[in-house]
Amino acid sequence: MSDNIYAVLHARILAALAEALPEVPAEAFAKAEVTPTKDPAHGDMATNAALVAARPARLPPPKIAAMLVDRLRAAPEIEAAEAAGPGFVNLRLRPDFLRGQLGAILRAGEAYGASGIGAGRRVNVEYVSANPTGPMHVGHCRGAVVGDALANLLRKAGYAVTKEYYINDAGAQVAALAWAAYWRYLAAIGNEIPAEDFDRIAPGGLQYRGEYLIPVGQALAEAHGTSLATPGNDGPADPSVWFDTVRGYTVDAMMASIREDLLALGVAQEVFASERALVESGAVDREIDAFAARGLIYEGVLEPPKGKTPEDWEPRAQTLFRATDFGDDVDRPLRKSDGSNTYFANDIAYHADKISRGFDHLIDIWGADHGGYVSRMKAAVNAASDGRVGLEIVLCQIVRVMKGGEVVRMSKRAGTFVTLRDLIEEVGADAVRFTMLTRKSDAQFDFDLDAVVAQTRENPVFYVQYAHARCRSVLRAAAEAGWPTAPADLAAVDTAPLTDEAELALIRRLAGWPRLVEGAALAREPHRIAFFLYDLAGDFHMLWNKGREDAALRFLQPADRPGTLARLALVEATATVIRSGLAVMGVTPVEEMR
Repeated sequence: MSDNIYAVLHARILAALAEALPEVPAEAFAKAEVTPTKDPAHGDMATNAALVAARPARLPPPKIAAMLVDRLRAAPEIEAAEAAGPGFVNLRLRPDFLRGQLGAILRAGEAYGASGIGAGRRVNVEYVSANPTGPMHVGHCRGAVVGDALANLLRKAGYAVTKEYYINDAGAQVAALAWAAYWRYLAAIGNEIPAEDFDRIAPGGLQYRGEYLIPVGQALAEAHGTSLATPGNDGPADPSVWFDTVRGYTVDAMMASIREDLLALGVAQEVFASERALVESGAVDREIDAFAARGLIYEGVLEPPKGKTPEDWEPRAQTLFRATDFGDDVDRPLRKSDGSNTYFANDIAYHADKISRGFDHLIDIWGADHGGYVSRMKAAVNAASDGRVGLEIVLCQIVRVMKGGEVVRMSKRAGTFVTLRDLIEEVGADAVRFTMLTRKSDAQFDFDLDAVVAQTRENPVFYVQYAHARCRSVLRAAAEAGWPTAPADLAAVDTAPLTDEAELALIRRLAGWPRLVEGAALAREPHRIAFFLYDLAGDFHMLWNKGREDAALRFLQPADRPGTLARLALVEATATVIRSGLAVMGVTPVEEMR
């Protein structure tokens, strides 16, 4: 039987249902759950099994609950079972069953909590995917952390995950970047044009003025001399002379910078897909043709929208995708009236490419400002895959960086925003990652620089890291005193001396890690890991403080070998689960606090 206490109890409950209601098919009990009780006074666990079985069994829930109580009381893991409320059953577990979870944790190591619910399904998690128009900023940071942690969490839960970045390198923003880099290039070869003058020259104006493009301009000057300027270097050359060269070099330089920033944050995506390469390969036109062959597009004029007019609306005939046939609230343009493709058409081709690579499910991490794009993209994936592949969108709200109670406005290097590198240099990558996961992704968030470096309980980064450091300090002291500290040795010790309620509460929390992994993975909510680790750290710190007041609960007691070995097993198990959780978050556990 599984070491996961929830799996063990769930199996017991299903067996009790089958015995009590043999005429009801097993699939009718699929929604029976085992959950921790909200009030410890009511027991350790509760089940809704009687409520789930009531309709198919055609019996009142209290009657089924009574039948379950009679059978569950005989289970070796259960000390007490009693009916509660309209049909719930509360369970109190035997302490020896709880204590046995320590051995399971120590045998599994940091793999403890790994699940098979993903069943190897291939999932593509695409995140960050920022326009390569400048350094990574704080707005990108939250999506990077959420996406990376979610991908790690899904792997922990048994999915086959690919981490991907979609390079938006085709379109007006990248063209504007090329003009800005060219402006810096002209300055590097001695033809410095005032920004206000170049603003009139560049199509759409000079949009990117940050200092980060100065090295790009200098590198272009070193590589090409004055060949990208007019003869005699008396002004900008025709774009046909320089545009493709400057755009390609600048995008490559920006992507190299973005990759460095992501690596500094601990993010290493496996696939970088180029929008421009997709367009130039003809994939967009092929996908539109494929939609046309299936009757999914038509020529038509959309009704004028109410309220804010979207960028893709025109009061004339366009090529429209029948998005309303796939759950959207309006049909969507794929080609404009001038025959050029829309950005949406490019996005359809990109998602179709992911589908063609054999993924069973797609997850995109987007900024909250893209919320209006969700329904059309889901409709497109539904159409492109004939309903075989699902698309989920996780939205991330904006982040404000605060210091001294005030918003930090900008970075000198970037010119208009706080860069990711600024943030990492200020507090460290681990603090950035952990802190970004202390709120649900769709909740607005203030990243308080002062709070993140504070050594208080209110700072969850410090509080969890301190718990791990305390565990490690106990184990180092034990090793120096000659006690066995190897997990394999501690997994075999007798844990019967662990009888205090604080010790058992800590074990209950540790035993809940596998269920937490599964629940967070299914809900696509990696922030639950941060909450769990904070609560786990609280349980450990409480036990630590209790030991300072009660000598019988101290971890190392030379006169009590059985008790010391049992508590060392508890400490090592706690450190193991903290490391397991931090690994999902992409955070490095600390060995000692300075």
